[in-house]
Amino acid sequence: MKVFTLAELARNDGKEGRPAYFAYKGLVYDVSGSFLWNDGNHLGLHRAGGDLTGKLEEAPHGEEFLRDFPTVGILDKS
Repeated sequence: MKVFTLAELARNDGKEGRPAYFAYKGLVYDVSGSFLWNDGNHLGLHRAGGDLTGKLEEAPHGEEFLRDFPTVGILDKS
């Protein structure tokens, strides 16, 4: 599985045809195919390309929704 640095993750912001990835609890997810992540933006609240661990914990849904998206890597914060 690919290891992403924060800089590599940031390049996957869903803009201009790039994939839309975000990290949650150390795993990197691909939400490119979701209509809810149009242009790397989730309902005006979240943006692809970053670690959304803290923000998703405040979301109205649980982390079970992540099962619908492929895990594409691991986040290396060092």
